[in-house]
Amino acid sequence: MGRLIRRVKATKVSVADNRRIVREESLAVEEPLEIRLGHESFSVTMRTPGDDFDLVAGFLVSEGLIYEPEQLISLRFCAGEDENGQQTFNVVEAQLRPDVAMPLPSAQRHITTSSACGICGTASIEAVHKSTHFKLTSDVDEVLISASVLAGLPEVLRGEQKLFEKTGGVHAAGLFAPDGELLSLREDVGRHNAVDKVVGAAFREKQLPLRNTILQVSGRASFELVQKAAMAGVPVLAAVSAPSSLAVELAHNSGVTLVGFSRGATMNIYTHPGRVG
Repeated sequence: MGRLIRRVKATKVSVADNRRIVREESLAVEEPLEIRLGHESFSVTMRTPGDDFDLVAGFLVSEGLIYEPEQLISLRFCAGEDENGQQTFNVVEAQLRPDVAMPLPSAQRHITTSSACGICGTASIEAVHKSTHFKLTSDVDEVLISASVLAGLPEVLRGEQKLFEKTGGVHAAGLFAPDGELLSLREDVGRHNAVDKVVGAAFREKQLPLRNTILQVSGRASFELVQKAAMAGVPVLAAVSAPSSLAVELAHNSGVTLVGFSRGATMNIYTHPGRVG
């Protein structure tokens, strides 16, 4: 975990007796990643290093640029050095198949995307509403997962968060089978990055669409996370915290079962409850 954790000094203050102790703390690393299409810069996102190829692949799926593995010819790190002359691994170039439609200039990210927001740099709100190639049926009445199994996923996710255990500063996304088996897990300072890494890993393994899966996330359910689930064909998205109103609207329209406040004993199912038995 050398590139994922940085040790820094911090002064711990006890308010009760004003005691102060200087000690080292472990922090999750946050660095920029520039994504290039060919030789042209497409986006810069702030992320936790690691699984960068998965992140880029998942991001391109979420952007609606690719949906079949054959459309992504290659991924490679470009030259980039820090002040000490060390390779930073902070630039990834994606080569797409010649027939893949390149994004319009209006769809490019003109500012750096922070780890807190995955769509802040989108040039227009219309560009956010993308069409998935893996459409979900909205009138679902077939149970995909039992409520008891779904309720236990946050605990499983938390138990596998190795980076969070050391830093307490990252989000997680986990892809689960209907019986509760953990298929894939990724961590990142950005919740959207964690989801992109999970989706990208599945994409590179030729597993899209992710029809028979559940995506469990450690934070809240935002519009962008619902969009990423829909773009990958994920039928159920569950979060331990609240969804936004726009997330619920998009989930309803895109056929995604959206679950919030999933914390063991109870949960709220906001859309398409027929998938949860």
